[in-house]
Amino acid sequence: MTKLRDKHHEFRIKTYEVIFGTDTPAGRYFDIALIYAILLSVAAVILDSVEAISKEYKLTFQTIEWFFTSLFTIEYIIRLYCCPKPWRYARSFYGLVDLLSVLPSYFALFITQANFLIIIRLFRVLRIFRILKLMRYLGEANILMRSILLSRRKIFVFLISVMVLVTIFGSLMYLIEGPQNGFTSIPKSIYWSIVTITTVGYGDITPQTILGQALSSLIMITGYAIIAVPTGIITAELAVELRREKVIHGCHNCGRAGHDRDAQHCKFCGAKLATHR
Repeated sequence: MTKLRDKHHEFRIKTYEVIFGTDTPAGRYFDIALIYAILLSVAAVILDSVEAISKEYKLTFQTIEWFFTSLFTIEYIIRLYCCPKPWRYARSFYGLVDLLSVLPSYFALFITQANFLIIIRLFRVLRIFRILKLMRYLGEANILMRSILLSRRKIFVFLISVMVLVTIFGSLMYLIEGPQNGFTSIPKSIYWSIVTITTVGYGDITPQTILGQALSSLIMITGYAIIAVPTGIITAELAVELRREKVIHGCHNCGRAGHDRDAQHCKFCGAKLATHR
């Protein structure tokens, strides 16, 4: 009984190393195969949304969909099985993405009433979430995600500041232009302010008075200045993350990064890599 338990434990560890790890050849092959599966499934979802193609190859798309649904369901169950803390994985970002990528097909089996068909079609678009699964296999994407997470407080403060600005500008425009020029309420004026400050400019509401046009010009100029702020925040954090990545995973001889985690020598100059990697 003890031997059987030990073998079961060893099998779970090996499965975990293959599915969650990238340091072994089996883990890398698994990741590559999964990337191709994700790309093919997303391509099928996109083509299925084209009515002319969907009508002609309806059965083919259904077969493809159920193949990938089964494949990703098995993958999700195996991840839960081999993960030391399955509930933690299930509640994580990638765990939720994995679940959302397979749920729509199963919902379609149980909700068959005619009046729910439109909702099902919309919900099945969540299958596109499969492409988010790619992020865990791309080191560069993880660096970008870390940079965004590190700058989240600064971005939050920036968004609050922008919301205060658009509320003030919208209220002023409502006071200047009034309902007779299309600014029928403060919320609608705030909507116009957001459209203007983001330099979208739908043109559905336009200021008619000289003072209103002067204020809108000020808002447009402010918009150009504001657009650069979040880019600068994320770029600064990204530069820090790239420097950190270069120190940890870079070559001390030529300074270039991008090596495999289990690499012993630099693939560019051949120098021995630091052992702390």
